[in-house]
Amino acid sequence: MDKKFSRVELLTGPSAMQRIRDARVIIFGTGGVGSWAVESLVRSGIGHLTLVDYDDIDVTNINRQLPATTVTVGKVKTDVMKRRMLEINPDAEIETRHEFYTAETADSFDLDSYDYVIDAIDSMADKALLILNATRSHSRLFSSMGAALKMDPTQVSVAEFWKVEGCPLAASLRRRFKKEGVFPARKFKCVYSPELYKNAESPSSIIDETGKRVNGTVAHTTAIFGFTLAGLVIEDICNRS
Repeated sequence: MDKKFSRVELLTGPSAMQRIRDARVIIFGTGGVGSWAVESLVRSGIGHLTLVDYDDIDVTNINRQLPATTVTVGKVKTDVMKRRMLEINPDAEIETRHEFYTAETADSFDLDSYDYVIDAIDSMADKALLILNATRSHSRLFSSMGAALKMDPTQVSVAEFWKVEGCPLAASLRRRFKKEGVFPARKFKCVYSPELYKNAESPSSIIDETGKRVNGTVAHTTAIFGFTLAGLVIEDICNRS
């Protein structure tokens, strides 16, 4: 028994613990939600992780993203995450891809080579594309819906995509699929919250320098989203014989 993960193995048993070590997981987006999912997966013993994110760490990430500190601002997010994960488990295989998942890059990702895909993407178009491609692959998909404008941790929930209620992002994705007449190939679970909190600031103060609308977020909510995604992966592994 690896002492680092002995408390995990006490819950899972040795057979499931070995499956956790052997599992291959790719996570798209290592920000407010994805970074916490990565942390939980590595601390649970996942042995093979691919981290996909193009962003560098910005000072505005500090309030909610695991790798963001005053020391790491300006550094490549996936590089900082990899270094931290290897400090937790030096035996883990951590691959990083400093890029976004887009229509231009999608073909370079072999989703069939992974057991699990975690979607923590912000962009609507890229998220929709990943959902379509992941549900057509042999991997199992778990997806995060919108974690911004959420304050109440007790409202974070899990549901099958078509049964998610009260989430504007899920509703927008469903409208997009219906309009285009292209649908996910199979069902998949989502982490979401029906809470609809409002920004306290005036509309003019929530537009960034690129003209993009910015919504408020807090670490406890984004972290719960990420931890829940990781929990779904570990639970699924344990339930498979």
